[in-house]
Amino acid sequence: MRNVTAIPDLVPTLSAGRHRSPRKGACFMEFASYLAGERWSDHPSCTDPVLATLARAVNDTLRDDRRSELITDVPRVIGLRGDDLRLGLVVALRAATMALPVASMERQRALAVAIIATIDALAELGINRPRARADAELALSESPDAAAWAHAHLADWRARPVDLARHGCAAIVRTAAIGVAQACVNDPDTRLIALLRAAITDAEVFLGRPQRAPIALPGSRNVPLAARLERVSA
Repeated sequence: MRNVTAIPDLVPTLSAGRHRSPRKGACFMEFASYLAGERWSDHPSCTDPVLATLARAVNDTLRDDRRSELITDVPRVIGLRGDDLRLGLVVALRAATMALPVASMERQRALAVAIIATIDALAELGINRPRARADAELALSESPDAAAWAHAHLADWRARPVDLARHGCAAIVRTAAIGVAQACVNDPDTRLIALLRAAITDAEVFLGRPQRAPIALPGSRNVPLAARLERVSA
């Protein structure tokens, strides 16, 4: 993996969806793959799969005129990958917690189930995150109908932590991103950006890594990024 120290001055335009060539732009994770020195892909190995799913979802649901605000966050996800599935649970809990208060009722129920199930899974795995749990419990208290429905639903069903981590967390973060994007609130884009940044911060804390400083690739002032990216898709 490339040792990234700074963001280039010239960057591809962040846009929704996958891109076959850097000439067409890049999504959040495609640009991360480049900075990490990996093959051009929106599923690079440098980032936890659940965090990458959240980044793609936020990238794709933001308005075009707001997406560029994410560019300085791309380097932060490089190397944020644990040796097991626990990090995905941490990311899913944060996403669901921040989305629950503003999502539609239908999605609130799913997000409340996700919060309770994720809290239980982390506890079963011996992971104690007091601040995240307090934030989650506050979100549940602010959505009492959804919380009550979720508790009743979970009275008859419990997912094993490994199953939730492997098969449920990606769906949770996608639901969270769509729930915020389609919420009847002012400025959902700012909420989406905050959601992704909070999840990245939680991942950094969980892995014991300090937040990275803003970055730029050596020599980027003199070489257009599009030219350097061209070799990635060659």
